[in-house]
Parts: sequence; structure tokens; C-alpha cells
Amino acid sequence: MRTLRVVGLHEDGESIVCEDPEHRERFVLPADERLRAAARGDITRLGQIEIELEAQMRPREIQARIRAGETVEQVVTASGVPTDRVERFAYPVLLERSRHAELAQQAHPVRDDGPDVQTLAEVVAHAFGVRGHDFSQAEWDAWRGDDGKWVVCLRWSAGRSSNRAHWTFTPGMHGGTVTAIDDLATSLLDPTSFRTPRAVTDLTERAAAQEYAAQEHSEVTAEELEPVLFDCPEFDEPDEEPDTASNVIEAPLPVEEAPAGQSDPEGERAGSEGRGSGEPDHAAPAAGRAAAGSDTDPGAGPGKPRPKRRGGHTPVPAWEDVLLGVRSQRG
Repeated sequence: MRTLRVVGLHEDGESIVCEDPEHRERFVLPADERLRAAARGDITRLGQIEIELEAQMRPREIQARIRAGETVEQVVTASGVPTDRVERFAYPVLLERSRHAELAQQAHPVRDDGPDVQTLAEVVAHAFGVRGHDFSQAEWDAWRGDDGKWVVCLRWSAGRSSNRAHWTFTPGMHGGTVTAIDDLATSLLDPTSFRTPRAVTDLTERAAAQEYAAQEHSEVTAEELEPVLFDCPEFDEPDEEPDTASNVIEAPLPVEEAPAGQSDPEGERAGSEGRGSGEPDHAAPAAGRAAAGSDTDPGAGPGKPRPKRRGGHTPVPAWEDVLLGVRSQRG
């Protein structure tokens, strides 16, 4: 045992700095109630402090919490008991947990038709091989649950994910049985449940591709986006509808000639007025000859009368009248 000397108070104000005179090595000693009692030489107070520390968490309580799945660090943090004291009572319980984890690996998984012939370790090793995981890197652990049954846990890492599967272990003949608790444990027992994971696209590459596509789209000018119009006069539409009435050529109505032996009073009156005015009437004989030539039958002689036209029938226009858009005198 080395002898230390007090150097002074630590920067935090709650510890004392001590130094080894031979090796010049320094130590920090917490200035708690026990140190103060020891400095005063109060042995009675030191005994009371020891009893109070033991009363904070008894050895049986420490072992119960370790058996329930807590670690030594968790118990130390929760109780405030020194680590060496917790480890002294936790060591036998940790051996018990490790033993049950080994026994559970040799147990048989329970399926719908009964226990499997293979052990849990063999089934899980096959599932890891199918998924491409390393079974040797997996960690087994066990603890006792609130219902008194042992729970077996398997931890492993796949990529960046940390996975856990849990089974309930029931000791018995031929190694006992295990029953899956969560979905991950069930999938490890079912060889057909594995599906190849989908490939994940890097978001940075996708963003770069979208930005490049946006730049390519922005370079297209507005003129290129306009629809192409063919300059063909056959497909050009007129701006305004043509006036069909102005394109129709109206032919003069035929002047019916009076039958033979009857005189036209209006014609005689016009002729008498023309003769009376002293101007010769040249248009009347010409119009009469034109009308006579068009109405008379070419095969008939001059002495034969013109055949009368039947009434009640609508005249059919000829094709040249339809093409030119005129109304002729043909009946």
C-alpha cells in the first residue's frame, strides 16, 4: 500500500488531490461524508454510512435486476452503489444468463405441426446464409421475464441497421422448445419469408439527374415549343365567309312571245311611241328573232306552231349551270 499526501483541492471543489511522493503520480479522492468522518476519526459514523449504502440496494435486489436483463452499468447508475460492489453480486447471475442462452440454441423451434427436428441454432444459421449475414458475428443473450419464463435474444447488424429477434425458451426433454415472440424471430424460422430487398437509389444522384433534366428543358426556346403550321393554300381557311349571293349570275328572264294571231298591246304601244318619237326601233325585232329562234323546234317548219310546255314540273338545271352558278332559261 502506497502512502499519499494531500496536495490540495480539485478544481470542482468536491474532490481532494493526492500525490505519490515517490512516483509523482497524482490521484483524486472524492470529499464525501465517509472522508470527513475518517478525517474526524468518527468510527461510528463510518459504520452508519456503510449500512446506509447497503440499504440503498441489497444484494438480492441487485441480482434480481441483473437476472431481469439489466447491465451492471444500468444498476450502478440507478442505485449509486459502487461498480465493484455490483459486479461482485452480478457475476453469478451473468453466468446463469449465458448458460440459458446456450441451452436455447440447442432447443427446437415450435411450428404449426409441432417441434422442428432441427435446433434453433441450425435454423437461424441457414436463414443467415440465405440473407448473406455472418452468423458468427451474432450475439446471444437471455434473461428471465416478468412471467418467470426465460427470453432468448439474438442481436446482429446488417448494413447500417441493428436487428433483434426474441424467443421464449422452455427447458425440457431433448433440449426444450423455443417459441417466436416478434415478427423478426418468426421470419428467421420461415425459410420462404425472405425477399430480396429493393435497391435504394442515391438521393444525390437523383437530384443531380433532375437538375440536369430541368436545365435541358429550360434551354428549349419558346419558338421551338410552338406548333408547326404548314403553309399550304389548300388547307388555308378564309378569314371571312364569302358572299355566295354576290357570286351568283342572274340570267335575264325569257320574254314570252304572244301566240300567233294575237297582238301584244304593250309592244304595239311601245312601237307606236317609238315611231311617234321618230327613232327607229331596232332592239324589238332583234329580241323577237332571238326568242323565236330559241323557242322554235329546229325540225319544225315555219308554218308549224311551237309545242306547248307542260306545267307542274320543276325544270332540272344542266351541269354547266350548276358549275357556273347561274340560272338559265332552260325549262
